[in-house]
Amino acid sequence: MTDHALRLLRQHAHLAELAAFPFDFDLRRAQHGEAVRLASGGPLRPVAGDDTGGTYFVCADGSVLYADSEGSAGIIGSSVDEALELMIGLPGWRDHLDLSPSDGPEKILAVVTETEDEFREDYGLDEARPRLRAALGLSERSPVELIGMLHAALLRTEPDFLLLNEEEGGAYALLDRHPRPPLWEPVLAQGRADLAALRAGDRTVWDTVAGDPVRRRLALRAAQFDRADGDLELLRHLLRRETESSMTDELRLAAVLVGLQGHTEDLPLLHEVRETDFDTACGLSELPGPDADAAALREWALALDDCFFGTDLSDEPSGTWTDLAMDQGLTELARVTLIRALDEIEMDQGRLRRPDAKKALDTSPLSWLARDFERLGDLPQALRAQRLYAALQDTAWDRVSARLTQARLERETGELAQAKRTLAALRDILATPADDSLRHWQGVNLGRFIAEEHYALTRALADADLPEEARATLAAADAILGELSGAAATAARKLAEEVTERVRDPRDLG
Repeated sequence: MTDHALRLLRQHAHLAELAAFPFDFDLRRAQHGEAVRLASGGPLRPVAGDDTGGTYFVCADGSVLYADSEGSAGIIGSSVDEALELMIGLPGWRDHLDLSPSDGPEKILAVVTETEDEFREDYGLDEARPRLRAALGLSERSPVELIGMLHAALLRTEPDFLLLNEEEGGAYALLDRHPRPPLWEPVLAQGRADLAALRAGDRTVWDTVAGDPVRRRLALRAAQFDRADGDLELLRHLLRRETESSMTDELRLAAVLVGLQGHTEDLPLLHEVRETDFDTACGLSELPGPDADAAALREWALALDDCFFGTDLSDEPSGTWTDLAMDQGLTELARVTLIRALDEIEMDQGRLRRPDAKKALDTSPLSWLARDFERLGDLPQALRAQRLYAALQDTAWDRVSARLTQARLERETGELAQAKRTLAALRDILATPADDSLRHWQGVNLGRFIAEEHYALTRALADADLPEEARATLAAADAILGELSGAAATAARKLAEEVTERVRDPRDLG
């Protein structure tokens, strides 16, 4: 659909006034209460607002995203024309967000009628609706059809149209409470299809799937949750090919699925796989010897299965699915899941600050969240996760390590002044560590990395034409380098020489 109706509203003041009252689509309110952006980075253009502080945005594909003033947002139409059909046909649409076609026509009509009767008491709805609809050339649709359109639109909000607070990076809640498919469903779809094809026995498919690292991993994950006695030969094939990726969770999974079959003739294969490299040997440790019986083989596989895998999809860590989503290029699906996870951790941290809090916050997910956001190329969210992670560390070593990564991310996102402050805080911890975890930092890689980050920031400050800040950071970098010893000092010295020459060039310092 086009946005023909929006152009008419902009051209004719009397139509714009009618859209604003009683249908609450006011072109004069096209300013949201806070800066927002789409998580995907797509364009977002405000076109109107309502008297509750909500705002209507148009996205790149023409879809209309409505954001209320309470921190919720959702797609309500595939175009402005469609959104206006909804608002004119269902002026109480915000009270119907949780209705769906599954409620049936009788319930939908009863709820809509009750709402519209309330509207009629205060507004000239029956007169205004046909006038505006005719003037804008919009279709007349039944409430049941409009609820169906609204329901379908709302379900498209994620993953492509997740709205974020620009300043803090947190996500808006969904407007509705309709159930969505679990993350594993779209992620595992290709794997399930490939597993079915593998079971059909076409050897061409075997080679195609097994030769593609991503499809091979997905097929193994599908086999994890849909196990069959007849899969042994295809599992052997996938296991052999997975060794090409060295030690992966899926290699361990393939070994487990083969071992669970309890065929002792598979022990030579499993030992061959185990000897692929050091990491694989560690990952398949305690494998019974080549002369073990079937019971010992099954016992080994069961122990690993209980520890790492199982057959309950709901028990699988979300990191499994976000990793596989990224592998398949399902970028926005992974991003939405990661942002929601980070939001939840932030909320938990806020709750734990209350006097009645009794449980410490597990900070381990923050570290992998930061890494996964980096993998997505979403440095602002990576930095958000890393800052929270750094603030929650206990030992001096962990505080320094976390702030080192934080400073790097700040530098890479152009927050040079903040990176400078973070490194200053890091140096304060080195000076007064409060525990003995940093007693050897000068001779290990941590010391090297600290020095190198100082020199990297020095260069970034010089490139940004901030000579005084560059010189100050260089002095701090040289002081750290002076404390290093052994291989750590040797490794950092080359970068130090390059940066020193760059920063101390009078032509660059002005």
